[in-house]
Amino acid sequence: MARHDLTIGDEKRLLKTLTIPMIFGVLGLVAFNLADTYFVGRLGTTQMAALTFTFPVVLVLNSLNLGLGVGASAVISKAVGEKNHEKIKRLSSDSLTLGVTFAIIAIIIGLMTIEPVFRRLGADDSVMPYIRDYMSIWYLGVPFVVIPMIGNNIIRALGDTKTPSIVMLIAAIGNIILDPLLIFGIWIFPEMGVKGAALATVFSRSITFSVGLYVLIIREKVVTPKVIHIKTLLNSWKEILFIGLPNAIARMILPIGLGIITGLISNYGHEAVAGYGIATRIEYFALAIVQALSAIIPVYVGQNFGAKKIDRIRTGLRISQRFSLLYGLSAYVLLFITAPLLASLFTKQTEVSSVIVLYLRVVPLGYGLQGVILIIVGALNALRHPLQAALLNLVQMLIIYVPLALLLSSIMDIKGIFIALVISFGITGLFANFVLNKNLKYK
Repeated sequence: MARHDLTIGDEKRLLKTLTIPMIFGVLGLVAFNLADTYFVGRLGTTQMAALTFTFPVVLVLNSLNLGLGVGASAVISKAVGEKNHEKIKRLSSDSLTLGVTFAIIAIIIGLMTIEPVFRRLGADDSVMPYIRDYMSIWYLGVPFVVIPMIGNNIIRALGDTKTPSIVMLIAAIGNIILDPLLIFGIWIFPEMGVKGAALATVFSRSITFSVGLYVLIIREKVVTPKVIHIKTLLNSWKEILFIGLPNAIARMILPIGLGIITGLISNYGHEAVAGYGIATRIEYFALAIVQALSAIIPVYVGQNFGAKKIDRIRTGLRISQRFSLLYGLSAYVLLFITAPLLASLFTKQTEVSSVIVLYLRVVPLGYGLQGVILIIVGALNALRHPLQAALLNLVQMLIIYVPLALLLSSIMDIKGIFIALVISFGITGLFANFVLNKNLKYK
């Protein structure tokens, strides 16, 4: 059933084989987000600032989605390693049912809380109408985000990283085409501004929704309509949520922290918020390779954990961490040199551009250790230590980064916020390596 049996063969070759297709998928996701940033940025600084305010909230919901997906991937990849095909089908079907339930709850709560949530994040009357326009549409499209996200994790758990990448690329192409048409009113389409960006997102995700279900139901035949007893369903949910819920909470720590950081940066004006938003989008592109590697680590670890091959886990993680450190150093040098050019591609405003350049010449210094953290968190989840994985995110974001950003910003202004992020990656990366080695020692 699995496209790749990760319990046999050369570890380095397998990781390379799995990661390369995922790079294109991650780049597709990055292109998806950059398209929104690029085209909305052409509407004006206020609209770009409004979109930036939506990032933390969108990230919270995506974190929950990813948490469910990671939980599903961890338990299913372990079942693949155990060669338990019936369990694979049951867990795959039940994880999608769980996703649908979450989507319904998210729509109801989201639409009811737009105003109070974004006011708390620092949005004022100038950006609030644009935020309402965007989020009122985006929330209705949550099912088209949740199901493909969980579905892609199921497919990856089977050892297939090519199909999820294709699905993500389809979404990116759809969004890139639809964004300018709906935002600016090109051809037969009405000019809709930020509403157009939200609609483009929903329409693009609906395509991946259909493709994902086709793969799972028709091609892989791992989703079954078979009716089961409610107790069996709840047991499956319990197994998925044991890993998924702590992972979701851990991932939510990031946008919550980013919400605090966004509010802190808003003290320096809308230009600073817009520059920060653009810089973080460029960062997604820069981290695509490391993100792709960290995305396949839970599958690699999960299958070998199910097959009880701990030495293969140690070897694979050692190779992955070394690569992350070398890549991070290379990315830092490249971004330091090209920062002004990259900034000029997104804005002509000096105030916005200066923030982008500053960010790209400071934060990438921590990319290597950030990748190490991502790799170790994925491994801990697959090894069924989700609480420790969540702790690492908590330490990095809320215990180290946010307090340090508050302190250093009072001394060095906005530059202090960026330096604090680098320091947080350094400290947490070392701590994460200690936690991983301690857990592997007793396996």
